Amino acid sequence: MTEQSAWRFADDRGRVVVADRRPARVLAYVQAGATLWDYGIVPEGIFGSGHDGAEPDQAKTGTLPLDAVDYRGAGGDLDVETLLRGGPDLVVAVSYGHGQLYGLDPDTAKHLEERVPVVVIDVGQARTLDRVAERFAELAVSLGGAPAPDAADDLRAARERLRSAAGATPRGPAVAALSPASQEQAYAARPQMWPELRVLAELGVALVSPPEGAGVNWATVGWAEVAALRPGIILTDVRANAMPLDEIAAPAWEEARRRARIVPWNPEPLCSPQARARFLGLVAEALEGAASD
Repeated sequence: MTEQSAWRFADDRGRVVVADRRPARVLAYVQAGATLWDYGIVPEGIFGSGHDGAEPDQAKTGTLPLDAVDYRGAGGDLDVETLLRGGPDLVVAVSYGHGQLYGLDPDTAKHLEERVPVVVIDVGQARTLDRVAERFAELAVSLGGAPAPDAADDLRAARERLRSAAGATPRGPAVAALSPASQEQAYAARPQMWPELRVLAELGVALVSPPEGAGVNWATVGWAEVAALRPGIILTDVRANAMPLDEIAAPAWEEARRRARIVPWNPEPLCSPQARARFLGLVAEALEGAASD
């Protein structure tokens, strides 16, 4: 490699990933691919996790042009040859700590990395969302991307709108984050464990926590326990592996449904400024609506 042609990037495992030229054919975990797309990087392919199926989960894909990006599949469908079928010269994966590539069997990940450079971005709970976003931005720029015009200004405006909406009443509506599991149960997020929920709390949103007990990121609760949180706003997981909230018919949920505003939430958030601004705007809109009730 020459100094002029070499490409390198220090990933979140502490590894310096190198190539003899800037990669142009990127295969990415769906969250990473959708984020890079917002910086103008068109991935040649994306792959999902064990939660995903034969088709890409559109709750995770943002504005990716799915007719132009090859979806490799997810879970047990993923082997090295499937992952490499589009001839990628870089793989972008995410990790929830310890450097393990999320969505890939460790043995598959090992053999993949023997064939193609792999960059890992840590999106785990120890990171702030701002830091995760910074890392994706650094990677995108190194690959020739750039932020969309006015994206940073839009994010700042969304943050200020949400801060204002959250501070409009002394005791704003309680906000709960859920992943519906069945007619009997839901997974209630522990807000301090989710970088994007910590941002809401920092901006003054009154997030409510489920009872203490088992579960690090989620508490498994009945719908009566959801109702007992008395949420005025519910952030509901809209990924394909979650049960749609409007299909829940539990009597205890009916009480909560009558008084709560519903906001779609992807617990694997896109980390571009425009995607973050969209989510903050939805939460702000719900708070503003609740204040006018």
